[in-house]
Amino acid sequence: MLYRKMPKNEDELSILGFGAMRLPTRSDGSIDEEKATQMVRYAIDNGVNYVDTAWPYHMGESEPFLAHALADGYREKVKLATKMPQWMVKSQADMDYFLDAQLQKLNTDHIDYYLVHSLVGSSWKTVRDLGIAEFLNKAKADGRIINAGFSYHGSGEDFKDIVDDYDWDFCQIQYNFLDENIQAGTKGLEYAASRGLGVAIMEPLRGGNLVDPVPSEVMDIWNEAEIKRSPVQWALCWVWNHPEVTVVLSGMTEPSQVEQNLKATEEGFASSLTDKELYLVERVAEKYRKLMKINCTGCRYCMPCPQNVDIPACFETYNNLFMFGGKDRLMMMYAAKLGGILRGAERNFASQCVQCGQCLGLCPQNLSIPDLLEKVAEEFEGPGLEERMEFAKQLFANDSF
Repeated sequence: MLYRKMPKNEDELSILGFGAMRLPTRSDGSIDEEKATQMVRYAIDNGVNYVDTAWPYHMGESEPFLAHALADGYREKVKLATKMPQWMVKSQADMDYFLDAQLQKLNTDHIDYYLVHSLVGSSWKTVRDLGIAEFLNKAKADGRIINAGFSYHGSGEDFKDIVDDYDWDFCQIQYNFLDENIQAGTKGLEYAASRGLGVAIMEPLRGGNLVDPVPSEVMDIWNEAEIKRSPVQWALCWVWNHPEVTVVLSGMTEPSQVEQNLKATEEGFASSLTDKELYLVERVAEKYRKLMKINCTGCRYCMPCPQNVDIPACFETYNNLFMFGGKDRLMMMYAAKLGGILRGAERNFASQCVQCGQCLGLCPQNLSIPDLLEKVAEEFEGPGLEERMEFAKQLFANDSF
């Protein structure tokens, strides 16, 4: 495992961090604790020493899960990060309430890296006026938190103001080879580093959309490389190539993903990709931009929907249509998955959207979700949907789907 130092405290952090937002789940949606614990501990046994979670992950169950997964001496092996749900904060007393509750949920007496979660310009002004600086200073002084930071999903213009408004230890931004100019972007990464902040990276694989599955047009470009790497290795190495990056978080769902990511760390040196290799990545990024219709990373911040629409699944199916083709199969998959047949659940169709607007403002990518759901419904619903659902029921019953 390779390690990089946090600028302000000299902590040696593994270049790969374990993000506890996409843990393996059971059929009822609950965390598969046995499988997830094995994955977390395997990563730590192989050098990962930074674990990241948050109040809302897995509908509030990620933090309690980690309390169990980090038992038996594993808590002492890692730096633990979690986040204040700032959108739920109405007073400085609320800040104390959430932090104290998180300490209890995580079964720890301190948080090594505590972030104000999912800031944009307007939400920063709100918590700033509520006294977030005083709260963070107090929490650091009494030892409940060691380092203070923020995660960011706003515009590039507001990012600098937030960096400059408080003496932060670190920040967390979305960054990958498709998002150089989205949100904080490369300019934000470089600015934060210039101000002495450590930088944690989220969505390096864009919720897995950059690596599974890979369109044939993209794979053709990767295959031109002189040094052969998997798409996972290319995506992660591109991020690690930036010396301003401290740690890259990956939300892992399967043991194989832990293995792939650990293998990628072997090449995670800063400034190691050649100009020719960087140009190859640029070509891949341009190809993805041409193929991808909806800029969704699958983070699920828009969920739950009051009308039970599975928004990320709708968008994933829509994007897959344009990236990979196979409309007949995707029409069937849409009917089976979103119709609740494969999940044994209620319907989650895009057409169930009633334009209530609850999701607007929650999306880190600032997507116009209701309008996009209309496009999904137009593509996958209409005449024949019920027939496809019936056919899917038969296929599923015969275990052949």
